[in-house]
Amino acid sequence: MIRGFFRLVGLLLLAGGFVFMVYDGARWVADQTLRFTQFGQFWNDIHQSSQQAFRAWVESHAPWLWTSVIKIVLDQPVFAVMGLLGILLMLLFRPRKPLIGYSRN
Repeated sequence: MIRGFFRLVGLLLLAGGFVFMVYDGARWVADQTLRFTQFGQFWNDIHQSSQQAFRAWVESHAPWLWTSVIKIVLDQPVFAVMGLLGILLMLLFRPRKPLIGYSRN
């Protein structure tokens, strides 16, 4: 049951990544300039105080983590981050292969 839930979340993230890829592509066709929506800007537009609280929490526990990992992820396009997270969840929680020749106890 949990595996199915995480696969559903992965599928929704993958679909959201596709939506943002279409959104950025439509903006490129309209403006004739290629600009990707950054994940940090998207998160800031959704809920600014949660991003600031997350930054304060990370900097209080591991200050090096903010500049070396999280800042890089926040600068990536939304479709790439959501798509990779969706694919990762779909692969990690895929159904088990059926066993052939013996039974599982």
